[in-house]
Amino acid sequence: MMGLVAGCLVAGVVTLLLTILLITLVLLRIREQKQACSDRASYNNVVLSRSTRSYHSSSETVRSSGFLNLSSFFKSCAAIGGHRPSSVNNNVKRSITLPREAMSVFDLEKPIVFHYGEIFAATHKFLETNRLGQGEFGTVYRGTLRHQEVAIKQMKASKSTEFMSELKVLCKVHHTNLVELIGYAAGEENLFLVYEFADNGSLSDHLHDPVSKGNVPLPWTTRVQIALDAARGLEYIHEHTKTHYVHRDVKTRNILLDSFYRAKLADFGLQKLIEHRDEFTDTITTAPICGTYGYLAPEYIRDGVATSKSDVYAFGVVLFELITGREAFQTTKPGSGSHSPQHRQSLISLMLEVLDPEPDDLTKTKKFRSCVDPNLDGTYSFQASYKLAQLGKACVDDDAGCRPDMKQIVFSLSQNLLTTIEWEASLAGSSQIFSGLVEGR
Repeated sequence: MMGLVAGCLVAGVVTLLLTILLITLVLLRIREQKQACSDRASYNNVVLSRSTRSYHSSSETVRSSGFLNLSSFFKSCAAIGGHRPSSVNNNVKRSITLPREAMSVFDLEKPIVFHYGEIFAATHKFLETNRLGQGEFGTVYRGTLRHQEVAIKQMKASKSTEFMSELKVLCKVHHTNLVELIGYAAGEENLFLVYEFADNGSLSDHLHDPVSKGNVPLPWTTRVQIALDAARGLEYIHEHTKTHYVHRDVKTRNILLDSFYRAKLADFGLQKLIEHRDEFTDTITTAPICGTYGYLAPEYIRDGVATSKSDVYAFGVVLFELITGREAFQTTKPGSGSHSPQHRQSLISLMLEVLDPEPDDLTKTKKFRSCVDPNLDGTYSFQASYKLAQLGKACVDDDAGCRPDMKQIVFSLSQNLLTTIEWEASLAGSSQIFSGLVEGR
């Protein structure tokens, strides 16, 4: 009799906990939506209030001719911030000019214009220890501007076309799962883009040998939430902007994590956000191919045509990395004394082999568990992780037409997160979900 009463009590407690969790999730979702709207509104208000005067004073200089001369651009930006730049070498031949229509972006959104002196001070004179990374188009530094931590991308003046291209796009896209552009600057023959700073760095630093980089391995629920966040960012640029875009360099290095381990898509390589020609072809031809080996869709390599489905392909690789903790490509070193060459294997080929149909469930389970990230220490939902792997497999289908779109992926990941939460709730006392909810994850 006592056992029956105890069983009923346990069942009642579990039911109550699940109910509380579901209600909390709904409230969190509502709060996220309100916060996104609030962030957008406050961003625009801050930008307008801080830059309206300075913007209009410089825009006349910009619009006085059909093209923007780089020397004029440096002077106008410096005048806005009240800092006189070093003289521009007039003997250097300037072959890059910016058409007037390229500047029309400033009529739509008005990012803050910083002067060069602020950038110089914020990076502590471009101190090497403040450097976050370097790519083909520039170097990214960490800094503090007007009491706010930021990431500052420094580019040479010769990259003014790329600078305007990124500025034009990022002034038009605002979403909680995209890194926000704060402003720009120019001076000393350089151009600068200023972004919000992500406290916890890139996703790759938390997946690939995280302990050696001073990071704690990500728990399973956090990984699913990160996948959903990144998917929402991609869905936004694919589906919900007035002009649709593709990213072209989706990878764990370009997924940044804020202080609550919420993901934001970033791109420090420039020219990866590009405009679709129309919603039916969903394509644009580009010469040279941009992206990272191991994430490139076969049709993109073959035809040089980027589509939203090539983003989906790369996202599938990201899902595999979240499951396994492995890089998109791994090099296996030969044993000591061996003269055999190094062997390189793509994560896609490994996962497709693991996900091949098996004659019995026991073999399938054993095979799959062998590839799951050992840093999880067995603490993950087999059901949720296997479904995530199946979604990744669909994303990397050789036939682009068979891949899901980001809207379908977001729906699938939302269901996966609920499955994961139910699994974590079943762990009772060892559950991490309550701490995650308190922190806003």
